[in-house]
Parts: sequence; C-alpha cells; structure tokens
Amino acid sequence: MGRLECICIIDDDDIYTFLLKKTLLKSNICSNIKSFENGLVGLEGIKKMIENEETLPDLILLDINMPLFDGWEFLEEFKKLKHLILKPISIYIVSSSISQADINKAKFNEEVIDFLTKPIESSKIKNICDLHLSSTN
Repeated sequence: MGRLECICIIDDDDIYTFLLKKTLLKSNICSNIKSFENGLVGLEGIKKMIENEETLPDLILLDINMPLFDGWEFLEEFKKLKHLILKPISIYIVSSSISQADINKAKFNEEVIDFLTKPIESSKIKNICDLHLSSTN
C-alpha cells in the first residue's frame, strides 16, 4: 500500500479528531495530517495551502454537523476553488448522522466520494487510501 501526502480532517469533535489522527499515524497511511475545527477554518486552511503552494490534501474527511460553517457550506465554497487545484482531492463525509436525507445529499453531491459513519475503522481508512491511490495512478 502506498502513502498519501496529506490528509485533512474537518471536524469540530476534538476527541474524535485526536483518535482519528492516532489511527492514521498508526496505520502509516500519512504523516502529514492537518485538522480544522469547522468548515470555514478548513476552507481558509486550504486557501492558504494554495496561496503558499503547500502540499494540498489527497483526502478530506469532512464532518457535516459543525457550528459556524458546516460541511455542506464547506462543499459549496470548495467548488469555487476547484479551478485553482491541480490534483485530485477525495472528499468523504464522515458523520455520526444516520439521516437518510444526509446520506442522499452526500450521494448526489459531485464533490463527495462516499458517506461514512463514525467512527471509521482502520481497515476502512486503508481501503479509502488504496482507492484514492489507484484512481490517481
């Protein structure tokens, strides 16, 4: 299995983010992990990466229910940046929601690869990584 250059976690749950980072590091998928506490901070972080010509994420793990600026708002604004991004970025919704409306909304959003329910197991993360690497080669 290959490694990703960068993964971004956009989630307001500090404990979940901490555990997910530990899982990612332990599985040796990626050592460059950035986290943002809501969609607005995440969007600003990605804009800054573009401006500073930093490594953009290969993968974004995006929560949908966050205060201030939720995952859906992030996706709408992210679309406006796509013309500035020269690499494929796989976005997965990662939520504790089991709402069929949220699942359907994610399914029909062209930016979203899949809807995953928290917590994500390390085997699922490895599968996501492999899928991204195989689709970009």
